[in-house]
Amino acid sequence: MNGNPRTDGPSQDTQAQEAAAAAAPEASSSEQQQPPAQEAAPEVDAEKQRLEAELTAARRRVDQLARAYQELERDREEFKQRLTRERERMMDVERGNVATTLLEAVDELDRSLSMSGADASSPLAQGVKMIRDGLLSKLQQTGIERIQVVGLPYDPNTAEATDMEITTNPDDDQKVVAEARAGYRLKERIIRPARVKVAKYIAPAQA
Repeated sequence: MNGNPRTDGPSQDTQAQEAAAAAAPEASSSEQQQPPAQEAAPEVDAEKQRLEAELTAARRRVDQLARAYQELERDREEFKQRLTRERERMMDVERGNVATTLLEAVDELDRSLSMSGADASSPLAQGVKMIRDGLLSKLQQTGIERIQVVGLPYDPNTAEATDMEITTNPDDDQKVVAEARAGYRLKERIIRPARVKVAKYIAPAQA
């Protein structure tokens, strides 16, 4: 017998190498089918950033629309208020025009009463006074008010000075001492100024 080892079959080392070589393609194919997690992460981050940007833009657009709607509502409310004020102003103007006509009738009745003199208690005078008082009552119900000027300092915004009276009392200077025609206002608007006599102070030595 020869002492050399047998060489007619593959050795154990050779068999192990062949098995490893056969398994290597399968491992390589498995690695190609499943990409590394590091390669998928950038794509996820990019998609997340895109969605966040779209959400931010949508919120900004909603805020813009909400502000625009609020401004529209505010403009609409202001327009309604202006329209209401203008309507009330026009109604006051028309009411004032009607009142001025009625006040002229009241003036005529006042002149009739002043001309009656001693006959102020006559049935005719009493009837005229009732008509006059009725007209004034109707005017007051619509907001017409008589301006009180007698005894007060003269105010050119509410009265017209048509006459002057000399006074030696300095406290009466520029005060209304008589009323030739009554004045009236509607709310804050003077629809007819009063016609008045105004006192003017002059020292007694100069009077």
